[in-house]
Amino acid sequence: MSQLEPLIADLALILICAGVMTLLFKSLKQPIVLGYIVAGFLASPNMPYMPSVSDMHGIHVWSEIGVIFLLFALGLEFSFKKILKMGAAPIIAAISIILAMMYVGAFTGSLFGWSDMDCIYLGGMLAMSSTTIIFKAFDDMGLRQQRFAGLVLSVLIIEDILAIVLMVMLSTLAVSKEFEGSQMLQSILQLGLYLVLWFTVGLYFIPLALRKLKPLMNSETLLIVSLALCFGMVVAASAAGFSAAFGAFVMGSILAETVEAEAIEHLVAPVKNLFGAIFFVSVGMMVDVNLIIEYIVPILSIIAAVILGQTILSTGGFLLSGQSLKTSMQCSFSLTQIGEFAFILATLGTSLHVTSDFLYPIVVAVSVFTTFTTPYMIRLAEPAYHALTRVLPAGLIAKLERNTDETDDKAPNELQQLWNDNFKRFIFNMLINTVLCIAIMSIMFYYGQPMIAGIVPEKWVHAVTALIGLILCSPFLWMLMKAGADSPDVDKLWASGSRWRVRITAFGMLRLIITAIFVSYFVDYAIPQSSLLGIFAIVAILFIIYYSTHLEKQSKGLTKRFTDNLSARERANSQKENKDI
Repeated sequence: MSQLEPLIADLALILICAGVMTLLFKSLKQPIVLGYIVAGFLASPNMPYMPSVSDMHGIHVWSEIGVIFLLFALGLEFSFKKILKMGAAPIIAAISIILAMMYVGAFTGSLFGWSDMDCIYLGGMLAMSSTTIIFKAFDDMGLRQQRFAGLVLSVLIIEDILAIVLMVMLSTLAVSKEFEGSQMLQSILQLGLYLVLWFTVGLYFIPLALRKLKPLMNSETLLIVSLALCFGMVVAASAAGFSAAFGAFVMGSILAETVEAEAIEHLVAPVKNLFGAIFFVSVGMMVDVNLIIEYIVPILSIIAAVILGQTILSTGGFLLSGQSLKTSMQCSFSLTQIGEFAFILATLGTSLHVTSDFLYPIVVAVSVFTTFTTPYMIRLAEPAYHALTRVLPAGLIAKLERNTDETDDKAPNELQQLWNDNFKRFIFNMLINTVLCIAIMSIMFYYGQPMIAGIVPEKWVHAVTALIGLILCSPFLWMLMKAGADSPDVDKLWASGSRWRVRITAFGMLRLIITAIFVSYFVDYAIPQSSLLGIFAIVAILFIIYYSTHLEKQSKGLTKRFTDNLSARERANSQKENKDI
């Protein structure tokens, strides 16, 4: 008789417990996620009256895969374009909430005399609400299409991105015992660079590849290709020093802009549900009843800090971002839990040996309780709003509801709106092309130069490297310097008075200066210590790039392909709706 592998037996136990608990919690109309956590507790070594798993390392690996699938599916549902459409409101709200809740967490830990590191890490754990739990709650309650739900999900995505920065900061603090400002700034800039680069390059090539391969695609091949792209980005993100979950989210957001997004989401859903269940079950395995009893007072205090801190301080954060009182309360009541990032951060503190052993089970206990209360808190938001309006003075309520994003009907005049639209396009153009030029320079200097050194004489290596890099960057330098400068909108603004001419001229000078910096870097790399010749070369190259019709045609082709890919899904949905009509 063959011996069954322990990992397979563990998987059987996990799925049996999870299946029973999910059916039970579904019948009780409770969150299924909570059923998974309870199943994990029942299957864990901490529960002596039932069979328990034997290979915790294997379960941990599967749970990491679960996080990857959860974030990949989230990216498919919620793309970066949706965040941009929400404007500055979610950014302001997310930053306000994170800062406020970090202080609440650190202050709560200090009340119990915990170490500084325990307090700081606790603050980080409380600062991030659970994307997966809220996403699941909105889905189960049919609220995902409401405006406040879109705003909450925007804030959660920004929190997930800022969580990467927070992890870098806390890791640095744990190792050096002090904040290194320059290192923190470098990490933030690196994160922004990789984010823009991955999204731009991915959105340019991946939709094109999927269109070319469409005749070969069926459900099976599309699933395999999608997962290959997902895990490829996971490896790339890990190699760049970021979390695997972050890479999965980025790839999901790229595929969200493709025509195949809905089909990919449908195909990935069963795999996501399986490994996502294993992740939440593994969280439940960390529940230790003895530690919960021992630290019941801190647990209850942290639960109160999460619920009161989010409902009060987060409401202030959303009000600060320009939302009405009702919307702010609906958003803040939805955020009253801690989730998967808290577990990741707790694991980080444990692996670096800077946090106490009791912190992880405490955070799990708080997460279980706040997960259970999340649907009830979401439902409580509107009654709480009506109760508050009966208590607060009418004048204060009117002031809170006035001049918000939802009630402000005062539109800018036509010229101001024209400038605002073009200014956003200019900034987007500068950001994308600057990042692409930096990426090409980095690739050429770090990877291309060693290859060139094996082909050309040593004295020509720098010059050839700089020349090839400049040629590759030239279409993006043209776009950086000139794209959109001769549009009808700009011509209309230019003809409308000196006020607009000054703005257009100043912005044009800024674009020229940034382009000149890139060109001067290539020139200095090719012919160092040559001031007059270098200046002449810079001016000549800028002149050639500016007036090159070939670069103009090439750049416009690249831009058209990128914008077509970016709007492909919207066009496909529009055509489908027209056919249905």
